[in-house]
Amino acid sequence: MADKTVTTLILGAGAAGMMCAAHAGPDVLVVDHAKAAGEKIRISGGGRCNFTNLHTAPENFLSENPHFCKSALARYTQWDFLDLVARHDIAWHEKTLGQLFCDRSAKDIIAMLRAEMAGAALWLETSVDDVAHDGAGFNVRMTRAGHAVTVKAQNLVVATGGKSIPKMGATGLAYQIAAQFGHRITETRPALVPLTFDEAQKTVFAALAGTALESRIHCNSAAFDEAMLFTHRGLSGPAVLQISSYWREGDSLSITLCPGVDLFTHLRARRAEAGAKSLASILAELLPKRVAQHLVSDWAVTGNIGDQPDAKLRDLADRLAGWVLTPTSSEGYRTAEVTLGGVATEEISSKTMQSQRQPGLFIIGEALDVTGWLGGYNFQWAWSSAVAAGHAIAANA
Repeated sequence: MADKTVTTLILGAGAAGMMCAAHAGPDVLVVDHAKAAGEKIRISGGGRCNFTNLHTAPENFLSENPHFCKSALARYTQWDFLDLVARHDIAWHEKTLGQLFCDRSAKDIIAMLRAEMAGAALWLETSVDDVAHDGAGFNVRMTRAGHAVTVKAQNLVVATGGKSIPKMGATGLAYQIAAQFGHRITETRPALVPLTFDEAQKTVFAALAGTALESRIHCNSAAFDEAMLFTHRGLSGPAVLQISSYWREGDSLSITLCPGVDLFTHLRARRAEAGAKSLASILAELLPKRVAQHLVSDWAVTGNIGDQPDAKLRDLADRLAGWVLTPTSSEGYRTAEVTLGGVATEEISSKTMQSQRQPGLFIIGEALDVTGWLGGYNFQWAWSSAVAAGHAIAANA
């Protein structure tokens, strides 16, 4: 197979890679190991792709440098992406907390991106074997259809993502390439991931598997108000996935049950209204039955509410507002939606995503040390960082 020369080579046909190809000007080649472009997009959001969030702002992202994401997010916003969606007549709807989803299918977003990058070549089922720079340009050795081929490029865009969901082919390739050119890699961890219990805890909480409840979960100065779900392995649900980005092994979670309810005032009111009811019955009014039964047993809650002085009701309210659970691990990259950490941003231009160590090298999307909250924020970072790089490349074409 003959070698090929292009102006811009993009590694990764995911959200960031395809979006960059749409903006990077002429003579672009996008390569990916998968059989189809946008595979992570296809499975995202239950197959409907939570493609952005109305409330996207820098404070929704974690990074060693919290300022790094500001420029790209300001120059290509959620409203810009919505304009693109509208131009392609993709119907969408808002769920909770500003999360936007396709009405029909995530495949609509993939088709939109494929149409936008129509001027670029796309090689699928192509693996990257080696990346080098000879002083004049990049030389990337690949294997395509069983044959070795070298692609020469003036610009190299690394859009291969992080380590999450290895069964879809995720690897640390982006980190290897960045490190090869002298970039530091921050600690990487699974993020937006269910948390797990040890075997003893699994037994204790087995009866709660499948139970969901509204909560506010606190850990390491962060707190999220959303649903949590008990699973056969531990804890999941939006609130847990959110807090997993802040949690570390050994940390406890402080869980406020019935967030938004003044529990002490509520319990006193119920004492006046239904003094003959047991405390167990009152808890079952506030919480899913199985959770109430667990707490009644674990906390040895007995007696009628009418017999409880304020001090005991205050103690019960405090327990409900600060239920402490301590997961032992997470489900890891196998089910993590994203990778926390990545290529350190200290030597990456926040305006162009270009390396300050190697001209022509651009790193975008999840590969960088910029990690969004659950709810469409990571897709918006993919769009914004990709456009920043694409515009910089096109301007120098």
